[in-house]
Amino acid sequence: MSSEDISPDSPFQHESVARDEAPQYVLPLVVRIEKAAPPARTDALETAARAVLTILSDDRSAGDGEWAQAMRDWQDARIRKVVRRARGAEWRKASALPGITVTGEEAEVRVFPPVPLDGWPKELAKLQVSGTDLDDPEPPAEPGPGEPVLWLSPELDMSAGKAMAQAGHGAQLAWWELSDADRKSWRDTGFRLSVRTPGRALWQELTVSGLPVVRDAGFTEIAPGSCTVVADHPSLRS
Repeated sequence: MSSEDISPDSPFQHESVARDEAPQYVLPLVVRIEKAAPPARTDALETAARAVLTILSDDRSAGDGEWAQAMRDWQDARIRKVVRRARGAEWRKASALPGITVTGEEAEVRVFPPVPLDGWPKELAKLQVSGTDLDDPEPPAEPGPGEPVLWLSPELDMSAGKAMAQAGHGAQLAWWELSDADRKSWRDTGFRLSVRTPGRALWQELTVSGLPVVRDAGFTEIAPGSCTVVADHPSLRS
């Protein structure tokens, strides 16, 4: 991929920016987990990744859009995402706030415009971060031919909420590195993608392949610098 193909808003074009010195924002995501019908883990991870891509590509996040300044402030600092869970009345209250609900096969994830790290809306601040442990009733199928894949580290044990945030990071890194034409093509598919966990041998190959790699800041669950996701979009392999 040549430098001309890299989006000008990619942070990799501005490596000298001290991201830790900027005001810190967080992108809130809320996953709906009803007691009687929780979503499958992989479905939730994929839906969270698509939710991040959906808000990144939304007209309200660009130019003079109502969310544009918050999105810029957030992306100027560390790209923090926090996943909380809701059900019943909690979900209905969260759904009334400005944001976008993205659905998967069964999963529902609502993404909200970024907020200051210590400035969460009260309807979201009281939601729990813990309790997002989810399972897959069956092993997920192989990704389709030519489908973007977010590969999760087989070496780390992450809760579903943590993994959802990491999948969102991976999707965002891929988005930043794509050309406008490739972004449009991906958006036209409804951001089709898979989240999968490779074997250790493939994981080692992926981490040195030149594809975008997420390295966690270590705020929760895992050690700083841990490699959590490799974003494998076909257009980034050319």
